[in-house]
Amino acid sequence: MEGATSGRITPLHCTNPTVSTLTLALSKGRIFDETLPLLAAAGIVPLEDPETSRKLILATSMPDVAVVIVRASDVPTYVQYGAADLGVAGKDVLLEHGGTGLYQPLDLEIARCRMAVATKRGFDWAGTVQRGARIRVATKYVATAREHFAAKGMHVDLIKLYGSMELAPLCGLADAIVDLVSTGNTLKANDLVVVEDIMPISSRLIVSPAALKLKRDRVQPLLEALGRAVVAQRGRKS
Repeated sequence: MEGATSGRITPLHCTNPTVSTLTLALSKGRIFDETLPLLAAAGIVPLEDPETSRKLILATSMPDVAVVIVRASDVPTYVQYGAADLGVAGKDVLLEHGGTGLYQPLDLEIARCRMAVATKRGFDWAGTVQRGARIRVATKYVATAREHFAAKGMHVDLIKLYGSMELAPLCGLADAIVDLVSTGNTLKANDLVVVEDIMPISSRLIVSPAALKLKRDRVQPLLEALGRAVVAQRGRKS
């Protein structure tokens, strides 16, 4: 993508929203669903359902705010390059992206899960680690897995996959996987078990530094409203 010159990134803009429109990048699925109540608390309600609409840019109840529907792994890129002013992305995605050119002011405390290491039931993970044996690990979170295992002084061969991680140990492709775990039901159904937790995961609000500078009078109130909504939601859950 073009737009970066002399180390600076020139903001790009989606064609439909006007330059004055505040754009929020969201991915369909759990993050979208769990972001909706927070947005509603800030007075922002998408006018169409992305699951039924073919539109990728959705108008909202606020005429000057639009929602852009993108793939989860692309959210940081859209915000980084200024094609979206704000976005919501999981910590897992942000770690793989690197977080360059992004401001992360708020943990929305949604889409909670954990990143973990899992193996087939009966695999001697502790013994393998203790012996210093080389381990094959399948994951789509290569950067995070590499950093985790390097910190532990482990020798691993990382295999990047995009599909169902659970299949890799079952077919002998890998000894272990690094993946997100929510309920653990998928692991259990495939006779896999968590052998090591890496970190808790939740979704963050991310903001383009350009938007924070040029649209601060509109971005700041939204940040404050979402912050209040997160606190209120936390109170209801406690």
